[in-house]
Amino acid sequence: MFLGRYAYTVDEKGRLTIPARFREALTGDVVITRGLDRCLTVYPAEVWQELAAKVNALPITDPRGRSLRRLLFAEAESVKLDRHGRVLLSEWLRKYAELTPSAGAIIVGLDRFLEIWNPTRWEAENAHQIAMMEEDPALWETLHL
Repeated sequence: MFLGRYAYTVDEKGRLTIPARFREALTGDVVITRGLDRCLTVYPAEVWQELAAKVNALPITDPRGRSLRRLLFAEAESVKLDRHGRVLLSEWLRKYAELTPSAGAIIVGLDRFLEIWNPTRWEAENAHQIAMMEEDPALWETLHL
């Protein structure tokens, strides 16, 4: 289970350290791809396989299904953490998510996967989520808590 938010740096080579508490769940191959909100998404292999099966079940004749395939698979990379717990982010993924050594990165745990954000984008997205919950408290009711 991935929980919490962590601030890290991206080095000049594009490497990003994954928080130590997440590393055990990310042994072997992990998949990094574009997220839906200009962030990157990191999937453990088993979660990626479940997602890939769902996407591949969409009809190829559906334009939205083709678009989703392209979004997820075309820029996806299978990587392994190095012995220091780092992943190498490709230049195009760093560019997509606006991750630079000077900006750093925010790593967010979302239970079964991680997101990697540009800190400025994360703060804006987080503020948006808080505002949305304040404007519509009924969203919490959908959880049946």
